[in-house]
Amino acid sequence: MSREDYEVIIGLEVHSELSTKTKIFCSCPTGFGAEPNTHICPICTAMPGTLPVLNEKVVEYAVKAGLATNCEIARQSKNDRKNYFYPDLPKSYQISQYDKPLCEHGYVNIDVDGKEKKIGITRIHIEEDAGKLNHDDLQGGALVDLNRAGVPLIEIVSEPDMRSSREAEEYLKKIKSILEYIEVSDCKMEEGSLRADVNVSVRKKGDTKFGTRTETKNMNSFRSIVREIEYEIDRQIDILENGGTVEQETLRWDDVSGKTFPMRNKENSEDYRYFPEPDLVAINLSEEYIENIKNNLPELPESRKRRYLEEYKLSEKDAGIITSSRYLSDLFEDTIKVCDNPKAVNNWIISDISRILNEEEMDAKDIPFTAEELGKLIILIDKGTISSSIGKKVLEELFENPQDPEKIIKEKGWIQISDEGAIKEVVSKILEANPQSIADYKAGKDRALGFLVGQAMKETKGKANPKMLNQMFLEELKK
Repeated sequence: MSREDYEVIIGLEVHSELSTKTKIFCSCPTGFGAEPNTHICPICTAMPGTLPVLNEKVVEYAVKAGLATNCEIARQSKNDRKNYFYPDLPKSYQISQYDKPLCEHGYVNIDVDGKEKKIGITRIHIEEDAGKLNHDDLQGGALVDLNRAGVPLIEIVSEPDMRSSREAEEYLKKIKSILEYIEVSDCKMEEGSLRADVNVSVRKKGDTKFGTRTETKNMNSFRSIVREIEYEIDRQIDILENGGTVEQETLRWDDVSGKTFPMRNKENSEDYRYFPEPDLVAINLSEEYIENIKNNLPELPESRKRRYLEEYKLSEKDAGIITSSRYLSDLFEDTIKVCDNPKAVNNWIISDISRILNEEEMDAKDIPFTAEELGKLIILIDKGTISSSIGKKVLEELFENPQDPEKIIKEKGWIQISDEGAIKEVVSKILEANPQSIADYKAGKDRALGFLVGQAMKETKGKANPKMLNQMFLEELKK
């Protein structure tokens, strides 16, 4: 049998650190990158006699996420103790939510190859993050950094509705996009503030019962998640095809070898011995509280996409790319305010800006220049001060050293040549050097004109006015 004879079942548990200034149960700061064990206190290190106090902003952000993903918001919920024993968990339990989460029964829509699919969300609950073990491979052993202990998380648990790694990737991108739009998390995957546990199982097509699932923990890159799913699908199918049984276990992904490795047998809820957190009161939310958050939600990606289609007449594809990131979308809108040229702004974001982001493996939030600088660049091209080919060079400079585009072109000597005499001189030189192109054009080969213009642009290092070049070449060729 081949992979085509099997169906893949994928569910994701997305953990997102919330962008609150302080931790979930104490006033320690949540900033990333501090010296180890400097953002800690007796509460988040679980010293005897300390009591947690719930950060109200955590509840607000979780409700925001629930409303943005079409969840039902619980008017009454509570915190629970989830017991497990790891070196980076000082209390030997995690305060989480078990049977009464804040948000349930939601969904998001994803688009794969032009087809829309609804992915269910089982629940969104709040919990505290654990610390971090820093392993010393040279000397052996590990050191514990508790700065992250107590940083607030929401866990977004999907239904097992995804059937391919592509669907899983699109779902994760949609969740990341929504969290960025509502500004509850910075979603910096490289810093671990957005990560996912990936549940994968396979079954023969036609079977109604799910296969045995494995869970790969703490994945924090789209590329690695796709690779892990593809590997795990093949691994499980290979086991079944050889008469074996897939074990329910927790795995870790090794990005270098491209393989999963067992960590431990997969826990079930009874293994965690949940019970209500006795040191915290229940969470009771009024209708007015929920309605106020709902009324103050920002415009979400799908709404912006519809507006761009109507207001700016963007293509479905372009509108989807731009609105997939709040940072790209904000750049698009803010740049239009500067240059009043939506079509040009769209083209720059979709083509050259997206290309550079991909080449440099950058996230849109790390774009170093401002909307004002991009808008000024577009104005300079529209006015004929620089050509579009020089504009591409200016954009690369903006990525390297963001500053006023006008200053860049003056320093680099990139101002467009629009002097008729200078351009005529270039045209004469190119025509003299390319008699075959003249003959080709006169024989009806229009592409010869494009070649000649290209040669002239090369001669002037992209600084000649392309409209003037076209016009002057045509005049000369028709003589």
